[in-house]
Amino acid sequence: MKFGISTFITDQSIRPAPLGRALEERGFDSLFIAEHSHIPVDRRSPYPGGGELPDMYYRTLDPFVALAAIATVTERLLVATGVALVSQRDPIHTAKEVASLDLISGGRAVFGVGVGWNREEMANHGTDAATRGKLVNERLRAIVELWTKEKAEFHGEFVNFDPVYAWPKPVRKPHPPIFVGGGPGAFSRVAELGDAWLANSLPPEALGPQIEEMRAVAGRQVPVTVYAVPEDPETIEAYTRLDVERVLFYLPSDPEATVLDTLDRFAEVAARFR
Repeated sequence: MKFGISTFITDQSIRPAPLGRALEERGFDSLFIAEHSHIPVDRRSPYPGGGELPDMYYRTLDPFVALAAIATVTERLLVATGVALVSQRDPIHTAKEVASLDLISGGRAVFGVGVGWNREEMANHGTDAATRGKLVNERLRAIVELWTKEKAEFHGEFVNFDPVYAWPKPVRKPHPPIFVGGGPGAFSRVAELGDAWLANSLPPEALGPQIEEMRAVAGRQVPVTVYAVPEDPETIEAYTRLDVERVLFYLPSDPEATVLDTLDRFAEVAARFR
């Protein structure tokens, strides 16, 4: 079992570089960070967690800037988006950003992706929420083409470009792993485009059947990383019995001193399983 951290890095929380150093010093294998480009004032989409939208959603740093800063002060830590909102991202720019991060980190980039939930945020990027799943699939296929072909081209319903040169190419071959986030609606995306499934925070008894369903759809033993697991050793032990590759503790977007104390507590739990 591998242990990582998921969080929102904001302008009010611990800075990226000290966070990265603290994670590596405590033996965590990965950091997955969230992204939101902005939050519309007239948002009507309900927050999936229920209640008011937490403050950190309004204040996230650009994920690739933050992860690049972390990559320069670490040597082993996987630097991951968790998740990048591909429905709101230009595929050519995004391919370059991920490949640049992979180059800077020496092949440690992980591209965690999702379709998003905030319809008003998507609309400001010109995205129709009704077709965002198909849009994300096309953009991911185009990104892979840009990563893996010297002369890349793509012609689809939403993405269209004639042959182009696009560097840098990723260090990791054939490309950085794509971790697909979401529930059962994302299983076909995992099957076609995913190297792993980034599962929502679910108790083991609920997650187990979904892992079986996801792997049946994919037709292979897709690795699973679980987002925002509790600190309870018995629950983590149950995840190990489900053949989960990695669990992510959720780190609140707190100042540095508070974060370091929280990471110490997480590290004590993780140490029981190493």
